[in-house]
Amino acid sequence: MENRQAVKLLQELAVPGRRATRFPQCDVPVCDLETLIPEEHRAVKLPAIPEVTEGDIVRHYVSLSQRNMSVDTHFYPLGSCTMKYNPKRHERWANMSGLIDVHPWTDQADMQGLLGILYELQEMLAEIAGLPAVSLHPAAGAQGEFAALLTAAAYFEAKGEKRTKVIFPASAHGTNPASASMAGFDCIQLKASSTGFVDLDSLRKHLCDNVAVFMITNPNTIGLFEKDINTITKMVHDVGGLVYIDGANMNAILGKARPGDFGGDMMHYNIHKTFTGPHGAGGPGAGPIAVRDFLAEYLPGPVITKNRNEDGSSIYQLETPKHSTGRLRAFLGNVGILLRGYFYIRTLGAKGLKEVSEHAVLNANYLLSQLKDVLDVPNGDRCMHEFVASARACKEKGITAMDIAKRLLDYGFHAPTVYFPLVIPEAMMMEPTETESKETLDQYAAAIKKILQEDPEFLHEAPYSTPVSRPDEVKAARNPILAWCPCEVADQSADSPEVATVSG
Repeated sequence: MENRQAVKLLQELAVPGRRATRFPQCDVPVCDLETLIPEEHRAVKLPAIPEVTEGDIVRHYVSLSQRNMSVDTHFYPLGSCTMKYNPKRHERWANMSGLIDVHPWTDQADMQGLLGILYELQEMLAEIAGLPAVSLHPAAGAQGEFAALLTAAAYFEAKGEKRTKVIFPASAHGTNPASASMAGFDCIQLKASSTGFVDLDSLRKHLCDNVAVFMITNPNTIGLFEKDINTITKMVHDVGGLVYIDGANMNAILGKARPGDFGGDMMHYNIHKTFTGPHGAGGPGAGPIAVRDFLAEYLPGPVITKNRNEDGSSIYQLETPKHSTGRLRAFLGNVGILLRGYFYIRTLGAKGLKEVSEHAVLNANYLLSQLKDVLDVPNGDRCMHEFVASARACKEKGITAMDIAKRLLDYGFHAPTVYFPLVIPEAMMMEPTETESKETLDQYAAAIKKILQEDPEFLHEAPYSTPVSRPDEVKAARNPILAWCPCEVADQSADSPEVATVSG
């Protein structure tokens, strides 16, 4: 099963003088670099760009792609990540010349088609959320959280209220407190409850007139719909606070429940998750936010508005809200992913979006039913679109959640999310999404059952079929490889732990 050949870096394939493209001689007068670029903006030395042929580049990246997993090649049961299949026709449409070739500095009058699409996306996202004002600006879910909290801060500042606290459950995504802290708020974590739901007594204890926002994922990260959500939002509103809905789990409630209807004042979408778009490795993403009408003037901009010309035809314009928190990134946001989300919604329509949620919840409950006899499921035998199993009992036999996750790679399945949420020991968070068949789920469950019968010592060394087995992830995080050329590293202090060489 061994298949761990070393992969050379692109820099190691380089040969001086090789080129992927050769340009003809310049046919205009040549100017000295010094006359074109001020000295303070010129590099001291040329960048270490590898000199390789086009064939070298193509083979290198195709080889890497064949060593990796993707939603096009494998089942991805990553809990909370909603790694569903990406329809290819949406890829084709998003790559139409009239969309992909629009330069961001194009005059608004000359990109009315693109602006019209994005305006319709704003309106559809507002309807799905039950929140009337939308900004497409944020580039990912975490940035959407940050944008919404900045919007809340601007709102309270305009009211002359000094509110400093943001509250969140112990099971919240780690980006919740991170976003709150970056936005300048103090973070208050509620204690974990045995039921998986928000502990109302703990929430009540922390509610006061300096609470700005309560952040909650619903359905939550345990895979349960908060049964007391109306009580929770009323409690927060009664002290003048706002309720933020983390939209990471919207795949469970599309067309079924709207955050605005159950008390949310703000939320973000993960377009690349809920409405499909190729994602992973840190991007690309899109995290639009939807808010109540009284928060609209504080949204990050620009937003897209629809007006009428004198002849009655529609005209779409970019406008910055009156008291906007400003830009969070360049231009209109990650338009390529927004387009894919738009086509996904238009393809499915209202009825189709409901079916997405119905099938996602059905698949999750079916998978839970197949695994509950071999893994602990601490919070009941029913879930929404995902569930959290625990390998706590297996650990007593020497098998950890990490062992199961690593061994699944040998069976051709991507691992589920492990060790999150932190409130469940040896957590294995699984989300099959609506795009997987019963046959795939049966094969995945059978693989886990077989793994649990294997020798623990054997499992400790898994996976056996991948180029890399078990890297030291802590060391990789604390001592990342930042330089590939040994001659560059030689200039660094030997005491610096951040720099390491790349060996062949």
